[in-house]
Amino acid sequence: MRLHPPSVLLGLRDVLPMLLGAAPFGLITGASAVAAGMAAVDVTLMSAAVFAGAAQIAAIALMSSGAAVWVVLLTTFMVNLRHLMYSAALAPALRGESLPARAAMGAVLVDHVYALASLRFGQGHPSLVRRDYVLAMGVPMWLTWTAATAVGAALGAQVPRSWQLDFAVPLMFLALLIPSIRNRPGLVAALTGGGLALALRGLPFNAGLVIAALSGIAAGTAAEGVATALARKGGR
Repeated sequence: MRLHPPSVLLGLRDVLPMLLGAAPFGLITGASAVAAGMAAVDVTLMSAAVFAGAAQIAAIALMSSGAAVWVVLLTTFMVNLRHLMYSAALAPALRGESLPARAAMGAVLVDHVYALASLRFGQGHPSLVRRDYVLAMGVPMWLTWTAATAVGAALGAQVPRSWQLDFAVPLMFLALLIPSIRNRPGLVAALTGGGLALALRGLPFNAGLVIAALSGIAAGTAAEGVATALARKGGR
């Protein structure tokens, strides 16, 4: 596979600021996972295979609280559903690529890569080789994330358990949640899911988390539908 250097360089240039943010996030994730009871090698393999920060944090939090395997898997699946939409959105622009190339791009298509690729593709660069651009962003992001979590796990394994670093997991969830609440439907989803998670925390297998997540999604979707309907009615 021959690479197109200008497209590769553009991808590297665009993703560099994202790498600077992913590195400390990965360090904290690795340290938090070890504090929650995971082995450093397991954390590293998880990052390399899953490559999804929000899903990994959710899985770490659930495993540390003794959740059943099916709860962990279902929650991770729901958190990662957005990647299906990312792939579908970019598919028309990458239709001419081979199956191995599309599979490789799909494996590294995280939030930042999708956002940057959507922006560049929409600008209509005639000389841009989209495959090389996406891979030039996704591969360094994957390497940075895996390496950062490995280092964080190695450092976290040296920290005494009396320090109780597991508090970092809920703090990271808050750091992900708060910036995502940009409108009323997002606020409704957050309040519904958070409230039910607290109210149902006594259910076996931590099933309350699944119920809360599904209810939050449903409430946010309903709120968005109501807001859209009111906007259309007001525009008449």
